[in-house]
Amino acid sequence: MRLKPKVLVDVKCKINAFSGLKPILNLSFRPVLRSVPDILKKTAVFGVLLGVLMFNLASAPTAEFTAAAVSSVEERAALQAELDALESQIAEYEKTISAYQAQGKTLTSEINKLVAKVDQLNLQIKSVNLQIRKLDDDIVVTANKISETSEEIKNTQGVIAVALQKIAMSEDHSVLEILLQNPQLSDFFTNINNLMDMEDSLRLAVRQLNALKQDYVDQNEQLKIAKSDAAELKQYQESQKSSLESLKTEKDTLLKETKGKESVYQQILTEKKKTAAEIRSRIFEILGGGELTFEKAYELASAAEKATGVRAALILAVLDRESALGRNTGRCNYKTAMHPTRDIPAFLQITSELNLDPNSTLVSCPIVADGAYGGAIGPAQFLPSTWMLYKTRLAALVGVAVPNPWNNSHAFFATALYLKDAGASSNERMAAAKYYCGSNWSRYVCTNVYAAAVLKKATEFQDDIDVLNS
Repeated sequence: MRLKPKVLVDVKCKINAFSGLKPILNLSFRPVLRSVPDILKKTAVFGVLLGVLMFNLASAPTAEFTAAAVSSVEERAALQAELDALESQIAEYEKTISAYQAQGKTLTSEINKLVAKVDQLNLQIKSVNLQIRKLDDDIVVTANKISETSEEIKNTQGVIAVALQKIAMSEDHSVLEILLQNPQLSDFFTNINNLMDMEDSLRLAVRQLNALKQDYVDQNEQLKIAKSDAAELKQYQESQKSSLESLKTEKDTLLKETKGKESVYQQILTEKKKTAAEIRSRIFEILGGGELTFEKAYELASAAEKATGVRAALILAVLDRESALGRNTGRCNYKTAMHPTRDIPAFLQITSELNLDPNSTLVSCPIVADGAYGGAIGPAQFLPSTWMLYKTRLAALVGVAVPNPWNNSHAFFATALYLKDAGASSNERMAAAKYYCGSNWSRYVCTNVYAAAVLKKATEFQDDIDVLNS
């Protein structure tokens, strides 16, 4: 019997037996005290509370495949298969058009080429409609994920709030009440371990909450991108319909003017044929702002082609003002347009090395539709962080210590380097899509709108280059 007071005295001694333990989580947002009375006050409810917390964490909502979900997956798979089939047919028409073009400028080949283009455009319009349907489904799926994530965040916040509330309530228990609830010393130390487990669990819950918030941000960004893509595709669909009507009119006009006679067509063709002088003097307007003669632009692109192997016509098409992103360049201040940690430091370093005033050096604006940052610089429209990745190689290529994003020659070589790294030697469509969309290049709008427009423009430039070189 005399041992009990002695044990009690040992427990209550002034020596802090827990001083060597590393603090895990300050639940009360006050300095962590590992004294025995503080632990005693908190141990009464932790056994039950730990179970409640772990149950709530374990019972967070999880995605389950219902019959409707399976049906949706099957529908999406069927839609994708239909899209793939259409893309294959469109590619075949592309080969047919190229074949007719290779036959030379005859009335028959020109009519056949126009017919093939009309058929190809009809398929492209159908493909765009299917892709819009697919994107609409993606938007619904992403919106549901956002809703689920929001609910998970709410549940996790509730669990943490309940836990903190119960801990605060335990402060009202006296040491005597705690001891009466723990008649055995082993129970007391078990509750201490429960306390530590509880703090670990709460810390885990906080990490999960932060992860859920980031998940919500990512999903929200994907939703914005999907909506932007859908809007872009709908606009592209309208332009395709307009192109279709134009091609049909061109075909009818050609037949009307020539009356089906080859000699008449050749005479018309001669009258309309471009001259080298006309091409050289044409103004080439650059994507990032500024202009120069086509002759000078081709000279720069040709030099870049020799250095990198990337086709000059493709370089010109990417840098041309009429390409897909030409609507949004050089109108914003870096402070409001750029990613604060990724691009602003790089931009300030670039402008400092070139002795430029960053506040008066305009950059591309953010695209409000998808919530993305802007901040692209110069004719090549590189993000500052991307320019820094190419700076050393570019300096060696153009023979300067510090390459300048706003220098036309440097921009042409930078574009060629990027396209080369993006695989232009084997797949120009993929390279162009990567140039505009980065890591998200495989999106339909990147490969079949942005990249398609670039390749179409490259074909036009190649015709001009062939005239110059003939």
